[in-house]
Amino acid sequence: MLMDDSQLSTVNNQLVRVAIVEDHKVVAEGFERLINESGFAVVTGKTYSVAGCRNLLAQTEVDVLLLDIGLPDGNGVDLCPQLKALYPDLKILMLSSYSELTIIKQALDEGASGYILKNAMTEEILAGIHAVTSGQQFLCDEVNMLLSRQNTNQVVLSRREQELLRLIVAGLSNSEIADKMCLGYETIKSYRKNLIIKLNAHNTAQLVRMAIEKKMV
Repeated sequence: MLMDDSQLSTVNNQLVRVAIVEDHKVVAEGFERLINESGFAVVTGKTYSVAGCRNLLAQTEVDVLLLDIGLPDGNGVDLCPQLKALYPDLKILMLSSYSELTIIKQALDEGASGYILKNAMTEEILAGIHAVTSGQQFLCDEVNMLLSRQNTNQVVLSRREQELLRLIVAGLSNSEIADKMCLGYETIKSYRKNLIIKLNAHNTAQLVRMAIEKKMV
């Protein structure tokens, strides 16, 4: 999916350099194609193990590292603080099939800039790279919802959910929101439904009233 010029994250006017550490070659190749077609990032290397990751980073300039947790010769979470010590400016996006809160929290505590589940939509992979390059933390929607459910007294909205809510309150249609956020129409429909559920609203009209009354936008 291509992003317009205002949304292209670059480092020193260059494409964002991404490395992939994923032990399933088919998955790694799929992510590589997605990133290389994004228009704002390029894969400068991919490997399938902890040892390979160390060698790759020693030889290649990398801005964002997509790091799997379950690797054949080690654990991505344990590797994370070691890499941050060696490469302080490196942004690490944990890429995992694990949705356990303890693992997610540990990864973030160990220096990861974000956490994306492997079943996340493709837009979330690109949005994650874009966000961490800009210095923001990024959690895919499912992880964000898991973390926010811990505190039943407070609903926490992700950056993207806040933007979506603001556009809904402004009266934009799903198609208009999709254009504004550079996401697919069906993705926006899904996010809107999740937002209504998350805020315990019955419909969009009630969602808008709640947002205004609670000064959420």
